[in-house]
Amino acid sequence: MSKQLVTKDNSLIGASYSLGVVEQRLIFLAIIEAREQKTLIEAGGLLRIYAQSYAKQFNVEKHTSYEAMKRAVEGLYEAGFAYSKIDERSGKLGRYKSRWVDKIGYIDDLGCVELVFASDVIPLITRLEARYTEYELKQVVGLQSEYAIRLYELIIQWRTVGKTSQISLVDLREKLGLVDEYQRIEAFKRRVLDLAITQINEHTDIIAEYEQHKQGRVIMGFTFKFKTKKNKEKIATEMKKKDTDNDDMSTIEGLNDKQLGRIARNPSFVADYNDLVSSTSPAGQDMNMWEFEMVNRLKKDASQFKKRPIREYLNY
Repeated sequence: MSKQLVTKDNSLIGASYSLGVVEQRLIFLAIIEAREQKTLIEAGGLLRIYAQSYAKQFNVEKHTSYEAMKRAVEGLYEAGFAYSKIDERSGKLGRYKSRWVDKIGYIDDLGCVELVFASDVIPLITRLEARYTEYELKQVVGLQSEYAIRLYELIIQWRTVGKTSQISLVDLREKLGLVDEYQRIEAFKRRVLDLAITQINEHTDIIAEYEQHKQGRVIMGFTFKFKTKKNKEKIATEMKKKDTDNDDMSTIEGLNDKQLGRIARNPSFVADYNDLVSSTSPAGQDMNMWEFEMVNRLKKDASQFKKRPIREYLNY
């Protein structure tokens, strides 16, 4: 199955706009459809986004998805964005405003939304050269905050570096589409940044954090650092290799007295491995005696653990 890629010129990634989650999701699906039908989109053709496709991509009920898409039509028609782009003839930076769509509507009997991208949008999603950002749609599927989606896009422009340049508080608010909302910095951090970072770290392919930059006691801007998560397959491969390379250290026989003691003292171990406690241990006995007996029992019964890797004990 081919990857579903969302690709945008960095001018569009760095644009200032406010779109809800459903509106942004419609844009994602339309971008994917547009790039698959490049001839059609360049001719200003209609793109259809079906409720069935939306429901499948974002794991919601078909009926629920269609109602959400219908509600998003009005907002997407009214929505605009502001962006900066280098003028090809003069080389000077131009600042522009545009709308997302020239036309948008829905067909109840087909369960779909139809849209035509505005002429300014088309080159920013189809005629891409050096400065663009690309990511798989699945990375933003789990994001339920409109700010999380926008922040993810802003951050991954810097994927090759792992750290953004400093973004002023004013610019960041504009890029996230905030006007009067969350004016107090405490509310902005709690309701926007912290929530977005939490969702990004949980649902996407990166782990991110931010650093505040102050002038005196006033926060003036932020820098975002991030790293790519290791996928499960890679982790499994590395663990298997490590077990093979360190076979003589992969059993409990590789633990010394101090390590065995730490395992024996951990309360979680008691719950998971209470079968190792001697049945003759008197109730309420001294902890040192219990630990001594546990360690000795582990040593004596070490042979039964020969096939159990040390990593099973890391939680303890």
